[in-house]
Amino acid sequence: MTTFTLHLPRDARPGDPAALEKADLVKDAFSWGAFFFTFLWFFVHRLWLAGLCVLFALVAFNMMLNLLNVHPTASLVAHVLFSALIGLEANSLRRWTLARHGRPTADVVSAADRDEAETKIAARWLERSAAPAPAPARDAAPSPAPRVYPSPRTEPVIGLFPDAERPR
Repeated sequence: MTTFTLHLPRDARPGDPAALEKADLVKDAFSWGAFFFTFLWFFVHRLWLAGLCVLFALVAFNMMLNLLNVHPTASLVAHVLFSALIGLEANSLRRWTLARHGRPTADVVSAADRDEAETKIAARWLERSAAPAPAPARDAAPSPAPRVYPSPRTEPVIGLFPDAERPR
């Protein structure tokens, strides 16, 4: 099962079907697209700042490997590891950017694939408008006050902290 997060526009009202049309569903998993296409994946998802940072990091990383005269095999391994890091963090950067633009996580769902996640999210979102909030009962007995337990008595500290004061 994979986890998906729902990001809605600022003006979304609970149960509004039009809000789902503008929603973003982000998979919380490794991004193969970001692994293979690195900065291009960010540009496709309109993450301009993150894409430029990844492009700059790739160019700087490549220049560093060339300046250090790294063996081509080691350079290939380093690029694969760097791309793996980008693939691991791409969706997290996408969620962070959406939250920064006023679209925080509205819901989280676990599903086998994207279609199932969309179905679960839509059902949850639309049932919020169908089910009104339960009204408190008028004749209900008041809830009892929470119990307050006295703090346990502590003896003077013996050992590592002999100067500790006793609580009163």
